[in-house]
Amino acid sequence: MKNILAFIFLISSFAHAQYTINGTMSPTVDTDWVILYKIEGATQKFIQNSKIKTSSVDIQGKKQPLGSFSFTLPENTKVGSYRITYKLEGAGFVDFVFNKEDVSFGFHPDYANQTVTFTTSKENMLYKSYLDKISPAQQTLDSIQVAALQNQNLNLKNKYKEALKIVNGIQKEYLEASNGMYVQPFIKASLRNNLPEIIETPEKYMSNMIGTFFDPIDFNNKTLLNSSFITDRITDYVFYINYSQDAETQQKLFKESVDKVFSKIDNISYKKEIIEFLINQFETDMNLELIDYLFDNYYSKLPINVQDNSFKEEKQALFAAEVGRIAPDFSWKENGKQFILSKLNDAENYLLIFWSTTCSHCITEVPQVHTFLKENDKVKVIAFSLEEDAYGWNSFKKTLPNWHHVLGLNKWQNKTARTYNIVSTPSYFILDANKKIITKPEHLKDVKLFFANK
Repeated sequence: MKNILAFIFLISSFAHAQYTINGTMSPTVDTDWVILYKIEGATQKFIQNSKIKTSSVDIQGKKQPLGSFSFTLPENTKVGSYRITYKLEGAGFVDFVFNKEDVSFGFHPDYANQTVTFTTSKENMLYKSYLDKISPAQQTLDSIQVAALQNQNLNLKNKYKEALKIVNGIQKEYLEASNGMYVQPFIKASLRNNLPEIIETPEKYMSNMIGTFFDPIDFNNKTLLNSSFITDRITDYVFYINYSQDAETQQKLFKESVDKVFSKIDNISYKKEIIEFLINQFETDMNLELIDYLFDNYYSKLPINVQDNSFKEEKQALFAAEVGRIAPDFSWKENGKQFILSKLNDAENYLLIFWSTTCSHCITEVPQVHTFLKENDKVKVIAFSLEEDAYGWNSFKKTLPNWHHVLGLNKWQNKTARTYNIVSTPSYFILDANKKIITKPEHLKDVKLFFANK
């Protein structure tokens, strides 16, 4: 009898020694996979992947394709914020928390976070219920405030106070309901700093929003740090809240917002991740000024053992030959004389062409450049030829007199070509007298257009 009871207890223990994450999406997606990540700071760690099984469901008499997937997690799975991803590009993910309980949810794959509904997991069901109530309540409050700013003759003070009472009531209700739960820090950090009285001017409204934006957030809370919550708020603050149509003003606002963000972060590891995150964000627009600002003022001031040298070198190499940079220097010999790009002083502008005698397109296009610029004594061409040997180049360069000719052996593996990130020929760079890269024309017509307008 004891053996039977022990066996039953063992089976029961085993049954509770693992957890499941179940999801359904309707309609389904073209891919047949879904990946589970754990969010840690501003990064995500791969956990496992699963197949999407396709079936159908009857909705109002019509068959609708349904995708379903499942993950099994061991008992020792860490509590935290997790993400399932089902698209390689675009917003194709759902975030949820795991706190030692099964999690089940369904969603529309094109509007995942707006449509997700949790059917299992007290933590996620409570937090989603909170978001579903607090968001429209806050929007109502905001709409009253905006209406008052647009028409100061409206008397909306009482209406504002009533809406504020509803917002504060929802917040109080869910803070009490989430007491002792993993999601409570998210609820605490979500409430906006709404003033007790309606704000009368747009300037005061924006000042309050910007000045108090991070007030509800505890930047030392590990639950928030190991989620996408703070990273999302930082993204909103840097790229959307602080906005100007004037380019110069926008750069100033970017710097001020970045400074504000890092004044809040004490955790060194998280600070490093956010710096790298922002550098990657500014990379999409090739905002070199802000990338340099982040490297010079923040990344380089991190402890040496925290900095990632490979990250620094990769980014520095990637941006070395971008518009606005001083062209990476190189030297060559011409008729027994040594030349250095940075020391050239024989023109107002320079056209640097990376080309090759083995490139049929170059053989046609480069002579056209020579003809076009032949009478332009304000422009000097540096023709950098990527070759495996000097044989064809020695004869071809004679057809292009009065240019600076550079032989780059090892072709695509040539050190200078790699510094300039050359992946095709011909590649054009137009420099000013100080060798600053002004533009990188994609085609010959763009080269001609630039110099025709000079």
